[in-house]
Amino acid sequence: MTTTESVNNLDTNSLEGKYLTFVLNNEEYGLEILKVREIIGLMDITPVPQTPSCVKGIINLRGKVIPVIDQRLKFGIPETEYTKETCIIVVNIENRLMGIIVDTVSEVLDIMAKDIEPPPSLGSGVKTDFMLGMGKIKGKVKILLDIDKVLSLEQLAVTLA
Repeated sequence: MTTTESVNNLDTNSLEGKYLTFVLNNEEYGLEILKVREIIGLMDITPVPQTPSCVKGIINLRGKVIPVIDQRLKFGIPETEYTKETCIIVVNIENRLMGIIVDTVSEVLDIMAKDIEPPPSLGSGVKTDFMLGMGKIKGKVKILLDIDKVLSLEQLAVTLA
């Protein structure tokens, strides 16, 4: 086994576990279930001036003010009308709650290490550090997200400033 293989095996073994899968623009993504606090329906979002367009605003969730990010816009996917399927996934990022708006939540999957591959190299100009790996389930590929990097501290600083 080469050093690269052992690193990849180590990485995928540490990634094995339960993932909440959701859909954006007909593509499926997954995030570690331990990062998910809850899933809620859309509610009134209060816009916050001078924030990036992906920051839809803030919500009051049982007395806690939580910033909400439209994940489509964060990923550069065109905005679309919200439907009854659209929901907010409340995630815990370094002990702070944030909401991400997704098209729909799919299911919770238990993904084995053998079904996870490292993110592909897409060239020097394309950042893939926000991807934990690629989950291969039932003939489909799901992009497993590192939600801490998707919603980085810089994003938190902008939304909570």
